[in-house]
Amino acid sequence: MTSLLDALQPLAAVVGAVVVALVVVWCARRLVHRLLRAAPDVQAVTRRANNPARLVLSVLGARIALGQTASDQPWSGAVDYALVLLLIAALAWFLVVVLLIVETVVLARYTAVAKDMRRLKRLETQVVLARRISVALISTLAVASVLLTIEEVRALGAGILASAGLISIVAGLAVQNSLSNVFAGVQLAFTGAIRVDDVVVVEEEMGTIEEITLTYVVVRVWDERRIILPSTYFTSTPFENWTRRRSELLGTVELDLDWHAPVSALRKHLDDVLRTSDLWDGRTGALQVTDAVDGVVRARILVSAEDSSSLWDLRCEIRESMVGFLQERYPGALPRQRWESVGPALPLGAWDGPLDHDRTTIGRTGSRGASKL
Repeated sequence: MTSLLDALQPLAAVVGAVVVALVVVWCARRLVHRLLRAAPDVQAVTRRANNPARLVLSVLGARIALGQTASDQPWSGAVDYALVLLLIAALAWFLVVVLLIVETVVLARYTAVAKDMRRLKRLETQVVLARRISVALISTLAVASVLLTIEEVRALGAGILASAGLISIVAGLAVQNSLSNVFAGVQLAFTGAIRVDDVVVVEEEMGTIEEITLTYVVVRVWDERRIILPSTYFTSTPFENWTRRRSELLGTVELDLDWHAPVSALRKHLDDVLRTSDLWDGRTGALQVTDAVDGVVRARILVSAEDSSSLWDLRCEIRESMVGFLQERYPGALPRQRWESVGPALPLGAWDGPLDHDRTTIGRTGSRGASKL
């Protein structure tokens, strides 16, 4: 009977330690739930820490309990080693979740008081990238800690350190491109060259920055395609960022018109279109005649909108409205070509009288089309 109790003592100690760990986690969860009652988003993220916290405390309690009750057992060494490995993995998992919670708390608090969306997007980019770097470091340290628990690996590590010079050169050459992408990703995040939701032009395509990672950037174009570019592209290749300082943009609509075009009426119609449009931000709206050559006058409309998508739709709306207005009210203002026929040319010297201006060519006006981007 005594031997049976001695055999069950380690098991009872482990069960008791696990129960205590679960109770501690439950109490901590209730406390956090009360403290974060006003922040439901943060509450949802903190729930992710329940399982890793239970695992960490349970493994830690079990290891302490076995050390107190079964240290002299022949199987204690193997069980303790397995618990050490499990504890390392559980700690890494818990730290990764803690980083996610910190990221959510920081962004939630800043979002509640932020008035400048550009700064918010920049902070979001930096915080997300910092978390990813930290997760990579935690994973590397966890794997290294597991390997260093093996005696043979520790001996191998000493031999590697002895020839570190040659290996570092070979490894540096092997991972040169990867490391350059990583450093470029860090540079992009903390210099603010691009942010999530920035509108950029890359590879002759306009799109929105959808994701920034350590090694690549995802750009979403208008037709829902994704362009995936290495981080080094944005540090070594010129590109356009339409929202670097602010999201408000200016755009133009150009119309090639006949000389009879009523500029004043066009200005009034433009004012009516802008006044009734939800796409116009109210900053800029003007029509000017910027050129008058080759038989046509060029009317240039300058408008503003709060972002690139609204600006594109506004330009299309103005262009369609102007074309319809001219067709309905002033068809004579549409671009056209004029020709006047003349008689056959007289032989040289056959006419000594004054030049008949009525028989010369008046000319023509060319047309390049109704509108131009």
